[in-house]
Amino acid sequence: MIFDYEPGDYVINPKNKEWGIGQIQSIIKNIVTVNFENSGKKTIVADIILLEKINVKN
Repeated sequence: MIFDYEPGDYVINPKNKEWGIGQIQSIIKNIVTVNFENSGKKTIVADIILLEKINVKN
């Protein structure tokens, strides 16, 4: 599966917006590890949960 994001990109989980903005740490096959600002590190199965890539201005 090809994803629209890569490590370092910022994403949100549309089903859990209270987690806040997350930064992708790693992608191994369909497992995406994301560090979210309000809920810490989460491991996401990308076949089940579709993350939305966002632009973050520093």
